[in-house]
This record gives sequence, structure tokens and C-alpha cells, in this order.
Amino acid sequence: MEGGNIEILYRYAEFHYDRLPALAAELVRRRVAVIVASSPGTASALAAKSATTTIPIVFAIGIDPVKLGLVASLSRPGANITGVSFLTTDLTAKRLELLHAIVPSARPIGLLVNPTAPQTKSQRDEAEGAARILGVPFVILNASSPNEIDDAFAMIAEQRIEALLIGSDALFAGQSNQLAALAARYGVPAIYPYPEVAEAGGLISYGASIPTTFRLAGTYVGRILKGEKPADLPVQQSSHLDLVLNLKTAKALGLTVPPTLLVRADEVIE
Repeated sequence: MEGGNIEILYRYAEFHYDRLPALAAELVRRRVAVIVASSPGTASALAAKSATTTIPIVFAIGIDPVKLGLVASLSRPGANITGVSFLTTDLTAKRLELLHAIVPSARPIGLLVNPTAPQTKSQRDEAEGAARILGVPFVILNASSPNEIDDAFAMIAEQRIEALLIGSDALFAGQSNQLAALAARYGVPAIYPYPEVAEAGGLISYGASIPTTFRLAGTYVGRILKGEKPADLPVQQSSHLDLVLNLKTAKALGLTVPPTLLVRADEVIE
């Protein structure tokens, strides 16, 4: 019970990833019992790992932690770190295919990414490869703060981008209402990694449930506080994916969602 038998210290970088090493170092100085790197991105987990080799770390990230170098393997993470990985970054090409199915004539299509995020290069490479296969012109847009998200949407209008793919990053995960409102204002069909954006008025989302992922991470925190070691806890993989379609938004944009997508959807908002 928080305030009873546990105290939780919250530290936020406010989307400025260069602040994360100092925040992690501060938690180490406070001699916390466990550090939770709770972000859909990877920067917080990397900062925590660099800050300590003794304090247990539990991460929740949307990229392969072995590929990232966080753990030795999924089954035997080793050292003082374990956590949960969920599919998000590796779904960039699939999201582009879904968006193309709804607006097949859209040209060009934009990808909005945070240039400061560690996973951005892999997202760009995957999206550009999928765009070549589909034969769709592609434009990269950058935003590393809420204000820059506004600027990116203004560029969409200037460059006449006809559909938009939102990248996976903690910045975008925390700006559901802003993203949905801007897409509506500029009349651009967009697909998102997070169901929360579709529920806030976005057209379509495809990805893992972040609350489910963090509940899994919380379970590991509890086990570590009761005496288990991170090295003995295999990295969990949250593989459940939700496809959410907002038909109210589709109607407002003058789009007809293919019946094949409606059948596949886990949730349809009407």
C-alpha cells in the first residue's frame, strides 16, 4: 500500500531524454529498492542500466531487449535487470499496410517520429522498406516535444501529406488527445501504436495494451520486493495486440473502412 508499506518516487524527464541519466543517478543515490523504467520507449531503461549494476531494474519497452543490449537473453536476463517487452516498434510496417488498406490512394504518406528516441532509426528503416514495397512516396516528420507535434502537423498541410503513420515513443503515447485533435483539424487519416488514441478520436490503432504491459511489470516489482532476483525472472513478452477502428472518425473523414478490417478489429467505435 503506497504511503503504508511502500514509497514510490516519481521522476519525469518530460520528453527530454538527455535528462534521464541524471534522474536515474538521483534514484541510485536515494538507494531505492528497485527502479522501474516505465516507458514505451527505450531511453529510460538504458539510462537505468547505465546508472547501477546492483539495484534491481524492471523495464517495460516496445523493442527487443536482447537486440538493444539490455539483457543477455529473454530466458536468462542476467545481472540486475529484467522486465516486459511488447510489440510496438516492430509493427511499423504492418501499421503502414493497414493505413494503406483504408486510404490506398494516399500519396505521400508521412511518418511522425521522435528523432531523439533510440528506436527511431529502426522504425524509419522498417517504414521506408514497407513503403517501397507498396510503391508509396514517404516523408519523415520529426517532433521531440508537444509543441513540435503542432509544428509537424502544420508541415503535413504544407507538404500535402495525405495520410500519417505515428511512430512508437513515450512522447506520442502521452499525447493521445493532442494527436487525435490535430488529425481531425487537418483532416488527415492516421494510424497510431496506442489504442488510447483511437479511443480519443483517432482513426485506427494497432498495438499492445500499455496498461496490461505495466501490470505485468508491476507483478515483477512485487516479486523482487519479496526477495526474488531479476536474473532469475525471465523477460515477459506481452504479445496481445489490439486493432481498434473509430468509425465516427472514418465517417468525418469521408472514408469507408474495408469489411475485411472491420471483421479483424478487436474494437469498433461507432
